[in-house]
Amino acid sequence: MSRFWSPIVQTLTPYVPGEQPKITNLIKLNTNENPFGPSPRVLEAIKAETADTLRLYPDPNADRLKQTIAAYHGIAANEVFVGNGSDEVLAHVFMALLNHEKPLLFADITYSFYPTYCSLYGVKHRVVPLDENMRIRLADYDQECGAIIIANPNAPTGILLSTAEIELLLQAHPDVVVVVDEAYVDFGGETVIPLIKRYPNLLVIHTLSKSRSLAGLRVGFAVGHPELIEALDRVKNSFNSYPLDRLAIAGSVAAIEDESYFRRTCQGVIDTREKLVAGLKLLGFDVLPSAANFIFARHPQHDAATLAANLRAKAILVRHFKQERINQYLRISIGTDAECEALVDALQQIIAQ
Repeated sequence: MSRFWSPIVQTLTPYVPGEQPKITNLIKLNTNENPFGPSPRVLEAIKAETADTLRLYPDPNADRLKQTIAAYHGIAANEVFVGNGSDEVLAHVFMALLNHEKPLLFADITYSFYPTYCSLYGVKHRVVPLDENMRIRLADYDQECGAIIIANPNAPTGILLSTAEIELLLQAHPDVVVVVDEAYVDFGGETVIPLIKRYPNLLVIHTLSKSRSLAGLRVGFAVGHPELIEALDRVKNSFNSYPLDRLAIAGSVAAIEDESYFRRTCQGVIDTREKLVAGLKLLGFDVLPSAANFIFARHPQHDAATLAANLRAKAILVRHFKQERINQYLRISIGTDAECEALVDALQQIIAQ
């Protein structure tokens, strides 16, 4: 702790991302990256953009990308906000829309960036415990609040709320912003973006890191009523007018336009996930129902931290959380068929010891 730090820095507990080790021949199932590479059209678009124009600033509004997203989802361009990954978009959301006198509500087991942003931006909040089955209970959100944020599917559990359930939540809270973070929705859920036409308090967050295989480009977006988008633009333009570079804009447009590749790779992840779930259940694991590109699993006879350490010794990384309610679970990203088969084989050997 330095005497030069501001008071707010001393209070922060930073978000800890999944490990990114520099080890060869590693099976990396700890950061929810897509096992499929980006669309070939993305690579072509990025190559085409590497020209003399890189000396020029990109479009500060990323209008081409906004128009592409709007056309894809059947909405207007002024209902779209883009940023440097969904984490930056979320940061602007916390500052522009979620900081109220009454508390922000979110689950006790969810994306751990939410409490980090609350600390950073001074957002009052109250955690709402998941039920004994690790599910969100809508009735528990029937309380006074300033805003609500829900990851759907939830992370790290992977459990999905239906569109009907989200709509019930919106109807119960017409006077507060409800943010639905859909980072993983393309792997088994249905986006609630169409609901923005009926609910001006709904903001939906997406990322191109997961289902579009663009974690290395850092592109995310929000969709909602123009008044909500205007608030985000005001914050963005007071902080960084050029969050997306030319390569990110070109690659993102190409990724969204290649619908057949997107559908094919999403289905590939889903198919591998179901095979992995079946394999783990045969080994005695309890696996929560997942609509994401990861699963959340525990073994009733084996400590999760020990399993993770033993897998690491075999050059396989999975994510283990120390939080009390979930410290016996492993979050396992869906890799290739071969990687997931190697994981199951390794766990079989470890459990047999």
